[in-house]
Amino acid sequence: MTTDTVNTAADYAAGFVSSRRWLLWSGIAALCAWVLVPIYLVALGALGGRQGVYIWPKTGLPTGISLEPFILFLKTEGVVQSFLNSLGAAGITVGLSILLGAPAGYALARYDFRGKDSYRLLVLLTRAFPLAILALPLTVSFIRLGLYDTILGVGLIHTVLALPFAALVTQGIFLGVPKELEEAAWVFGCTRIQAFFKVVAPLALPGIVATAVFAFVISWNEVFAASVLTVRNRTLTAYLLTVLSESPMHYRFAGGLMLILPSVVFIFAVRRYLFAIWGISSK
Repeated sequence: MTTDTVNTAADYAAGFVSSRRWLLWSGIAALCAWVLVPIYLVALGALGGRQGVYIWPKTGLPTGISLEPFILFLKTEGVVQSFLNSLGAAGITVGLSILLGAPAGYALARYDFRGKDSYRLLVLLTRAFPLAILALPLTVSFIRLGLYDTILGVGLIHTVLALPFAALVTQGIFLGVPKELEEAAWVFGCTRIQAFFKVVAPLALPGIVATAVFAFVISWNEVFAASVLTVRNRTLTAYLLTVLSESPMHYRFAGGLMLILPSVVFIFAVRRYLFAIWGISSK
């Protein structure tokens, strides 16, 4: 093989690597733009007032941005209370989804029992029925149980929506934790419960946090059940659906921004656990 041939092959390999790197960064830039540009436009409409909504073309560094329109929106009667109601329902959903879904996933991952496959199928089938079909019987049942127009009732419905995902995802997470580690903990004197909390749970924590994020987002964005099962104690999505239909456009953008921010903050707060799933370190 001549020197020229070797140099040509090396140049070709370098060009191929450079092209792949360029495609990778182009894809990352496109994905970031796909996510961030809508958030930017919503924030511009919420903080820029009427001018920020209707100005065209949009500028990269807008002028006239003020918190006053957003603060005025927050002072609207019922907004803060509905925001707190959404946080309460989301907290109940996240807590119950993890407390019920993680043990179910662990049982599916570690134990063989009769009807295991049928149980997994039944878990999936709980999402096969549209919530609108169950609206009337749910309303009647909640009135009889005293759960109608309560945050607990909304949280329970949201838990039903998130629980199948939590059980099946945590099953996959626990399958990824070698059983030999638990057996080693048993040898050193740990009980099954101690081995779970000392060995399995720390290794599965990133996946459990990802499950919690999904449960939070499901509850935070859900609007149908919250609208049907509440009258006075509405969540933010249900409140905005009924109140902002006749509001000025910048008020609607302010409501949209208020819906976006908590999810972003929650995901940012647990980002290091999410990054750990892909082996990315973050401080």
